[in-house]
Amino acid sequence: MKVRQYTTRAVTSTRLLCLIALLALAIASGTTRVGAHEIPADVTVRAFVKPESDLLRVLVRVPLETLRDVIIPLRGDVFLELPQAEEAARVGADLWIAGGTQAFEGETDLGRPRLAAVRLTLPGDGAFVSWEQALAHLSAPGIDPTMDVVWTQAQVDVLLEFPITNADAHFALETEFALLGLRTQSVIQFLPVDGPPRVFQFIGEAGRLHLDPRWYQAAWRFILSGIEHILVGTDHLLFLLCLVVPFRRVRSLVLIVTAFTVAHSITLVAAASGWVPQGLWFPPFIETLIAASIVWMAFENIVAPPRHHPAWWFCATWRSRATSVRRRWVLTAMFGLVHGFGFAFVLGDSLQFGGRHTATSLAAFNIGVELGQLLVLAVALPCLWALFRYVVSERIGGILISAVVAHQAWHWMMERGTDLMAHDAPWPATFGWVWLLRGVILLWIAGGVIWWLRTKAAHRS
Repeated sequence: MKVRQYTTRAVTSTRLLCLIALLALAIASGTTRVGAHEIPADVTVRAFVKPESDLLRVLVRVPLETLRDVIIPLRGDVFLELPQAEEAARVGADLWIAGGTQAFEGETDLGRPRLAAVRLTLPGDGAFVSWEQALAHLSAPGIDPTMDVVWTQAQVDVLLEFPITNADAHFALETEFALLGLRTQSVIQFLPVDGPPRVFQFIGEAGRLHLDPRWYQAAWRFILSGIEHILVGTDHLLFLLCLVVPFRRVRSLVLIVTAFTVAHSITLVAAASGWVPQGLWFPPFIETLIAASIVWMAFENIVAPPRHHPAWWFCATWRSRATSVRRRWVLTAMFGLVHGFGFAFVLGDSLQFGGRHTATSLAAFNIGVELGQLLVLAVALPCLWALFRYVVSERIGGILISAVVAHQAWHWMMERGTDLMAHDAPWPATFGWVWLLRGVILLWIAGGVIWWLRTKAAHRS
């Protein structure tokens, strides 16, 4: 998931008056200073969402330092000036939490929530482990004004209330919690009237978060996710480019793309079902193999013999480029199995958004991946056709493109292989295979060089 950049929202005139009043109060106090602060780096936001008869209640806990654009009365630049700081926290909660939380009952926007309660809490307070404890903590006595509370360690509990018509309806949230920090992790627990709690955990924003999604809502979300993953996944894009560079016929392309699709679908489902190793070494292992697959395909494009020319000794079973083209779908399927694990790493953290529709979410993500691939091919193929027709010959252009791709993928493979070796992984499932792949690729290059030298010698003779 990626971090988005946001700009600070404008403060309304009413809130501006509140800020001016707080500033005047701070100036009037001889020992009080006001705290200004930057955007925090890592922020964790915790929330409970619970429908009750005619109300949807949202209980949120955030660090006090995330409520920017609010003047925090301080004592000695370090400690909170209580109880003035309570009022500052209320202003900040209204601006950032109430103003940044939107709820929906079905498709109906529930409007701006009522700020039912706000209180400061001590660092390390354990009341937010359950809805009952967190709610009771809101009505408990506040912090003792004589205590020295470091303002950067204090937290704020906020209770929001939305009016609803049916507690059993399908609810959704849209939040702007990512504005609170450079990297914001949200942990939201939904407590339905009937059924077990459901926990959502994500970085940044999740868009419209359906707390109990219908199947078509889950499907649409994962179709978009699959398309996005292909369009922003540089390694998958380069692999597709290497696949299609040698081909111009639709029949060959259909065979290649179908083989890749079927293969990555198999491992995607297997990984999503938990049928893969759970060690920390496995993701970098797969990422290394993905980079190696790109290198392999790029070098194959470079050293593939011309049409109707005998293949070199290293690949003697493939007698011509035409035969190699017809059989490439086998190699593509093998690499597709590896890429499917890469898709699964992205999908694994997102399946929580599918609710009870896991199978639908898997199928929809796969459909999104295929749509993304078709979109990429729809752009890449006409560009390649124009390039090879008007700029450079097909053979030279294919070599140049593949060489650039191979250079980038080789660096990826080396970097990811180094990261892999830092993990405690079983032998030979990781290190042995990594070195084996590197050795095979080097042999492939050597075979191409030998074929080229033999071809030159044959022409001279």
